[in-house]
Amino acid sequence: MIKRFIAVLLLASVLTPFVASLADDFVIGYLEQRGDPRYGKKQTYAQYLTEPLGRPYSGAKVALEEVKFHGAAVNANFTLEKVRKRSAAELLTAIDELQQQGVNFFLVDAPADIVAELAEATKGRDLMLFNVSAREDRLRQAQCQAHLLHIIPNYAMLNDALAQYLVSRKWTKVLALVGQAEEDQHIAAAFERSAKRYGLKIVEQRSFVLSNDPRERDQNNISLLTAGADYDVVFVADSDGEFAREVPFHTVLPRPVVGSEGLAAAAWHWAWERHGAPQLENRFIDEAKRPMRDVDWAAWLEVKAIAEAVQLTASTDFATLSEHILSPEVILDGFKGNRLNFRPWDRQLRQPVLLITHNWVIDRAPIKGFLHQSNNMDTLGFDERDSACKL
Repeated sequence: MIKRFIAVLLLASVLTPFVASLADDFVIGYLEQRGDPRYGKKQTYAQYLTEPLGRPYSGAKVALEEVKFHGAAVNANFTLEKVRKRSAAELLTAIDELQQQGVNFFLVDAPADIVAELAEATKGRDLMLFNVSAREDRLRQAQCQAHLLHIIPNYAMLNDALAQYLVSRKWTKVLALVGQAEEDQHIAAAFERSAKRYGLKIVEQRSFVLSNDPRERDQNNISLLTAGADYDVVFVADSDGEFAREVPFHTVLPRPVVGSEGLAAAAWHWAWERHGAPQLENRFIDEAKRPMRDVDWAAWLEVKAIAEAVQLTASTDFATLSEHILSPEVILDGFKGNRLNFRPWDRQLRQPVLLITHNWVIDRAPIKGFLHQSNNMDTLGFDERDSACKL
């Protein structure tokens, strides 16, 4: 009897790899831009507070290891098909080719203009795009699409989190320092909206210029930029990060710095210690040899969302899976302590936002006391009544 049992075990161990090999591949497309300036050596070398430290594909790979058994109910084996192209036109061609092969779900790691172009060109088709890394509000507003989902928080969410924290500390008078880059202007506009929403007063907005021209040196002089005003806190909008890192401890008044330096709002931070986060962080470090940042977490959760939909619906049908993913009853675990799902009015993922420094998580928004009639996480970002998105 014992010999027979051992023989069965041996036979099972031999057959298991063969059975697994018979599973149909469930392919998830992964699109990224070749030469994307957001991942340039300058940013990753300087390690600015909220800049990515590398491509988020590593986050998707970690998730792929975690979801190996999610497709067992329908005999599906999850794989990633990575495509790197230089232009939106080339990426769109790749989408066409992959969809002809049965691929309907795509992670898109590209700047906002490319994401918007891909979403516009593919609307009405049986596919779903997941925005990995573009935080621009316009993708959730005028350029929103029903099949474009966002896990990365947008600027409105991040700045609402900052504004809530400032109000909770009674730091209500803000001096804003804003760069001239287009993205700096988007960040500043989002903060201005958040300030109005939560009752902060921007006492003055002053511009800085990233330049080596000695004639513009005064516009980068922090002592001059922060003189002659009364403020509780300095907000910096600097998507590059080069100027922002010099601001702390150089302001005329001894005041905290927030925004692009000092205290920042983020989807993820390696120092988050609750809800199983350290275990995820360790798995990511093993894979990527660096800490996890916002975009890595977003790519990880997007793969998890697709795989869990397959598991819970016991289906690989696109309509069934997309209906499940968009359902208000869906529960995604982002290791941040709240039940996460997508807002029906703009496809942005509801989620807490972490208030971080370089080496610690100071708080988690929504901050205690900021309430919403249906879901407190909707105090972050565009509420339904404020949304310009028309799906």
